[in-house]
Amino acid sequence: MALSGKLTKKLVENLGAGRHGDGNGLYLVVDPSGARRWIVRVVVKGQKNKKGAPLRTDFGLGGADIVPLNQARERALEYRRMAKQGLNPRFNARREVPTFEEVAQQVHIDRMPTWKNAKHGQQWINTLRDYAFPKIGRMPIDSIDQPEVMMCLAPIWTEKHETAKRLAQRIKTVLDVARSKGFRTGENPVTAIKDAGALPRVKAKVKHHRAMGWQDVPKFYADLRTRKAMAAKALMFTCLTGSRTGEVLGLRWEEIDFETQLWTCPADRMKTGEAHRVPLTDEMLSIIEPLKELRSDFVFEGQKRHRPLSNMSMLMLLRRMDVEGVTVHGFRSTFRDWASEVANVPREVAEKSLAHSVGSDVERAYARSDLLDKRRALMRDWSQYVANTSI
Repeated sequence: MALSGKLTKKLVENLGAGRHGDGNGLYLVVDPSGARRWIVRVVVKGQKNKKGAPLRTDFGLGGADIVPLNQARERALEYRRMAKQGLNPRFNARREVPTFEEVAQQVHIDRMPTWKNAKHGQQWINTLRDYAFPKIGRMPIDSIDQPEVMMCLAPIWTEKHETAKRLAQRIKTVLDVARSKGFRTGENPVTAIKDAGALPRVKAKVKHHRAMGWQDVPKFYADLRTRKAMAAKALMFTCLTGSRTGEVLGLRWEEIDFETQLWTCPADRMKTGEAHRVPLTDEMLSIIEPLKELRSDFVFEGQKRHRPLSNMSMLMLLRRMDVEGVTVHGFRSTFRDWASEVANVPREVAEKSLAHSVGSDVERAYARSDLLDKRRALMRDWSQYVANTSI
């Protein structure tokens, strides 16, 4: 059989979604996601399926980004020769062991629907791309053991400890998937390294978001009020609601119910993965209602039409105001301190206002209320305190 067909290297790289025949049973399958893989369809001589018809079977030959066209044709030829001799390739083909990178890329594709958002999915594969692929990416997945994993983790274990921990978890996932597919046996080396204490214990550095004292907020807020920049409006709203930066910047008009004075931030924009209701005070509404005139998709529109402010906009405003050493996220801590020291509200009310998970899993299962009425009273008192101009 001649190793030629209808497809070309250029076609393999550019064909759209669907199944594209090369001839002699070889097909390029392009998934809607853009992933490209080879399959070969063979009829095994003398064998029948359950209905008594000739046994026709499809076999995967690997991803088109890993297996070039000529190699796919060679493998397809090998499978067809076996089938002509009455041998089922499933049990007789020389099994190709994939590399670590091949398995990792496939795990990434398979899990795309489960990522909280596209950014998280990209971070997952980027960590492996930066710290694992250069060292073990081209190694067969069944040859990776503790020394190979240590090569990836040890150089960054103390210097970039959080990244290293994520890397270890992601390597472990790839190796677990490979084992489930029959490409590996035995214990996962990542688990073995952890159990053996092979890497030094690193004391996590607590990252504090520098916060403004609650006593200083009214004066600061009064200054903000005099400013017309969109970043000032967003920062005022952030101070009053105690929300995270991303939640405020991504705020869309459809999330706000002006009649009930309620902002419902959807689950896919919340760190907790659960929708969060924020009671809106008169002061908060006075900030956002004039912005309706802009007719933007976002409440706090940035420099580009129908796009939100940038993540750095509020921090840069703080710098222009000569407010040094304070972060935007820190205003959540400021609100929390005020709620405890001045408002003296129960811990659960303050924590729910910040969309923090409260208590154990069992406690959370029973405490289904989001304490909206009590939080509404708290936010009203906080707004009145912050917006008080008689300093």
